[in-house]
Amino acid sequence: MNIYVLMKRTFDTEEKIVIEDGRIDEEGAEFIINPYDEYAIEEAIQLRDEHGGEITVVTIGGEDAEKQLRTALAMGADKSVLINVEDDVEESDQFTTVKILEAFFEDKEYDMILAGNVAIDQASGQIGPRLAESLDIPCVTTITNLEVDGDKAKIERDVEGDVEKIEVSTPVLVTCQQGLNEPRYPSLPGIMKAKKKPLEELELDDLDLDEDDVEPKTKTIDVFLPPEKEAGKILEGEIDDQVNELVGLLRNEAKVI
Repeated sequence: MNIYVLMKRTFDTEEKIVIEDGRIDEEGAEFIINPYDEYAIEEAIQLRDEHGGEITVVTIGGEDAEKQLRTALAMGADKSVLINVEDDVEESDQFTTVKILEAFFEDKEYDMILAGNVAIDQASGQIGPRLAESLDIPCVTTITNLEVDGDKAKIERDVEGDVEKIEVSTPVLVTCQQGLNEPRYPSLPGIMKAKKKPLEELELDDLDLDEDDVEPKTKTIDVFLPPEKEAGKILEGEIDDQVNELVGLLRNEAKVI
């Protein structure tokens, strides 16, 4: 199988994060592989080990993302690609990301593309479905089980507290979430091997793109923290009195009725 995994470098939410002017101060932040992408990498490794083939991990970013790509290689991926946009893209959105990935996959052959369900920094969940639409291949999101038999994939996914079972033809793009597997930690031999595994670096020119082609379609006007919640109110007295007071509060203060 020819397997690709989409990976994003995100900040570590378990470490201290400093907010300045409504934005995360990246200078003091720790960065990791987006946790949902780890499920995608692990699933790709299991598929490769069962069916044979090759795993390529792809990310868009700057030179700093090499560390996370090497971690993916240490986990067991075969190759990695860094699409370096550090000098070409000042502002980006989901359109930008998908446009770059669409150009990357234009001349590629693939049986399976795996991605995380969401990225923990923006959590839009748009990249996988939008890329699948651009490539004109099936897409199944939030999967919890995946079995491949020839050119068919049997998939289970969460739907409102239940399980949906789907069968699709490959190539297919799936987005992965917690419960699909248990991502492995890189072993010492894996870390040593990762140093010799291929890490290809591309730029927009290599994909026949320029800055105008990937100009974002959205603009961030403001970023702010949600307001602090006010203290709750406990209603006391007889039930009828509590009901009357609650109705009054909903009508006069909350203004929802």
